[in-house]
Amino acid sequence: MIGRRARRDGIAGGSSPPPISADGVVGLVVLAGSLWLYWAAGDLPRPSLVPIGPGFYPRMLFVVTALLGAALLVSDLLAARRPAPAPGHYRLVLVTFVIFTGYVLALAPLGYRVATFLFVGVLQAVLEPPRGRRWLLVPAVALATTAITYYVFEGYLSVLLPRGRLTGF
Repeated sequence: MIGRRARRDGIAGGSSPPPISADGVVGLVVLAGSLWLYWAAGDLPRPSLVPIGPGFYPRMLFVVTALLGAALLVSDLLAARRPAPAPGHYRLVLVTFVIFTGYVLALAPLGYRVATFLFVGVLQAVLEPPRGRRWLLVPAVALATTAITYYVFEGYLSVLLPRGRLTGF
């Protein structure tokens, strides 16, 4: 009788929860990949005149990504096992992928500034459809996002962003 109850409750010989879930596996993969890429970015040639070489920004990104992967792994290992979530609805994921594909295809003909403005505005409106006067925030956020990213990359980092074939802008 005790043996059956133990098996039924998952104590002895029954199925126990896996030690790591899919989140933990993803955290482990991200951590390992980030550490490998951090090491690989160290092999980039270092210029003699500039203190910050081409590997500086990628290595910073890989440190942050490795920390996030480690945090995901640790949180998964420390978390109490929860029941499986309800099946997801992937319509928004597919719509976001289609909008992003359109953005990538629009970069060459429209240029970074126009394509990014349209991308941010359309994606914001699709993910969280505004109501009433909140529609005024959509172009404001799109314009601010486009302007900030443009000036950071063009002005501060000296990264050339695509100019549009159709717009020249």
